[in-house]
Amino acid sequence: MNSVDHIAECMATSGDVQRVQTAHRLKLAEFWNIKEGDKILEIGCGQGDTTAVLAFLVGEMGLVHGVDIASPSYGSPLTLGESMEYLLQSRLGNQIHIDFCMDILSEKVDFMEKTFDHIVFSHCSWYLNSIDEFAAVMNKVRKWGKNLCFAEWDTRISTVEQYPHLLSVLIQAQYESFKHETDSNIRTLFTPYDIQSVVKDAGWEITKEHIIFSPDLQDAKWEVNKLATDLIDELDRIEDMPDKLRLLIHSQMSILEDFRVTNEITPLSVYAFTAE
Repeated sequence: MNSVDHIAECMATSGDVQRVQTAHRLKLAEFWNIKEGDKILEIGCGQGDTTAVLAFLVGEMGLVHGVDIASPSYGSPLTLGESMEYLLQSRLGNQIHIDFCMDILSEKVDFMEKTFDHIVFSHCSWYLNSIDEFAAVMNKVRKWGKNLCFAEWDTRISTVEQYPHLLSVLIQAQYESFKHETDSNIRTLFTPYDIQSVVKDAGWEITKEHIIFSPDLQDAKWEVNKLATDLIDELDRIEDMPDKLRLLIHSQMSILEDFRVTNEITPLSVYAFTAE
């Protein structure tokens, strides 16, 4: 059995979708140079797609401590709690520890200096509410780990087929800026330049960068389809949006709808790096 199948079997969601997601995260972890015996803090662990890969690579002598601000009841069709419980009961569970409802910025949350070999921040920066929150997290975790391992969608498209993914993210980021409370997947859009600036200002030095393209990832189609389903309700719930912006968003959605009828949709590439 290859590594992808071995890891995917430990996940609550099985089949081709999970294998594609696992294969992508294995690319990330191999680029980050995760090794057997490493001790890792994974911020924004979610349903455990990256957690499982990290646990596989660190082995029984290592540890993956996953934390997420969300409650275990968050998520669909499986909740975070259901997904993680399945993973914890698998052959990888012994080297995993999970804390939900944990706000990294809380005064109650702290670790000793250099507790972890790696701080992993994978596909979760767009869940943050602002660039100030992102900066605060990067500053606080600085002392906890020797290395920062980061990955997020790259807004620099290289093919026209990636445009729908980017446009769907831009539309969501625009109306999310008017919300005071949200449980959306995309809350704040950060470009690679934004990310680099925040990380460097927090005292990290980027040592290695890489662009990873995983064309089979389903995320672009998921985002476009979800936006098409949710847009009207989302806009109806926002009372203080200027009419001109509301009309602009509808125009952008028309562009997106026209594109997805006549063109293939592929995911954005992923901007990944390590820092010390």
